[in-house]
Amino acid sequence: MKADKAALRRFIRQRKKDFSPEALQAESVRTMARVEALPQFREASVVAAYWSLPDEVYTHDFVRKWCGHKKILLPVMDEGCSLRLVPYTPDCRMYEADYGIGQPEGKTCDPHEAELILVPGMAFDPEGHRLGRGKGFYDRLLKNSGAYKAGVCFGFQVVGEVPSEPHDVRMDAVVYCPNSIR
Repeated sequence: MKADKAALRRFIRQRKKDFSPEALQAESVRTMARVEALPQFREASVVAAYWSLPDEVYTHDFVRKWCGHKKILLPVMDEGCSLRLVPYTPDCRMYEADYGIGQPEGKTCDPHEAELILVPGMAFDPEGHRLGRGKGFYDRLLKNSGAYKAGVCFGFQVVGEVPSEPHDVRMDAVVYCPNSIR
């Protein structure tokens, strides 16, 4: 199973190189518009998002746009390979943590506050299975969450089947632009 996951990660990393940064940025705008159209997003007052890495659906503008209208939480990595959620505000200081991930400074919120959690991943399948980067950070955060879990990705990251194990947390939805960059 782990070999299958590693092979799928390599495949997706290679596929990401097939697209220009401009194409991925344009696709990101369309994908985040689909997030904004979700009833779960429109109804939520507290949304856990993520501060995107260069190879993920770009979320920086989305986070900045919505932080004045909703409580936006961003993940912060702890030393124990877990994530805690910290509110993002326009004046909060962002710093670069391990793996080049941008994180806000601030006090931790109760993760159960989040009504919707936007989750990045390497690959997703139509059943909501998610392949992360292999450290299990999101699975640990999501396993006891009652929030609606929406995977966010580029169309080429949706595959027929993602290998999954009992500890892998399924998404309630996968948000991407079908019939776009593949």
